[in-house]
Amino acid sequence: MTRLVELSHRITEGMITYPGVPGPRLGVHLSREDSREVYAPGTEFHIGSVELVANTGTYLDTPYHRYPQGPDLAGMPLESLADLPGLVVRAEGAPSVGLDRLAGLDVRGRAVLLHTGWDRHFGTEAYFHGHPYLEPEAARWLAERGPALVGIDSLNIDDTPPRGERPAHTLLLAAGIPIVEHMTGLAALPGSGFRLHAAPPLLAGLGTFPVRAYAVVDG
Repeated sequence: MTRLVELSHRITEGMITYPGVPGPRLGVHLSREDSREVYAPGTEFHIGSVELVANTGTYLDTPYHRYPQGPDLAGMPLESLADLPGLVVRAEGAPSVGLDRLAGLDVRGRAVLLHTGWDRHFGTEAYFHGHPYLEPEAARWLAERGPALVGIDSLNIDDTPPRGERPAHTLLLAAGIPIVEHMTGLAALPGSGFRLHAAPPLLAGLGTFPVRAYAVVDG
């Protein structure tokens, strides 16, 4: 018996994911009423429209986000984004995730999800200030050990001073390891024994995009 666990935030009109990034605009390209003029009597459809910045909601960062020669969304193999064996690193209440949380873990080929509990603030002003992040030394340790993907349920995987160097992005994406930020629901996952799916649309020329991330939990 398996169960599915939702790991993405819902995208709604005007929601703010990151300070300075405009919220999405959800509209209608063809209303049901107008479609009645296009289709046969008794047949109607709704076709919506979406305008959003790629860094909205729970989203995937590919190497192209940081490096112009790195693979973009369309260049990422499914093997890096779907049906990945998962591992949760517990750091709820900690100001950052350091090497002490990772020591001794077998991360190679796994989706390593950093559970900080910060998702409880999503949608509030508190979410934008003092968020947990992955320490540079821990990011380097991960980049050297080849996880398939690294995710976090926080505002950013890096500390976010105004002009920061973003070492976690720099190290992980240079190693070809995609990142999923603004995750949620990690508290509902076991430490291991689940498979992660976090594939975006097959878009060329973009480095980031929202994903419907979810886990399939065994037993």
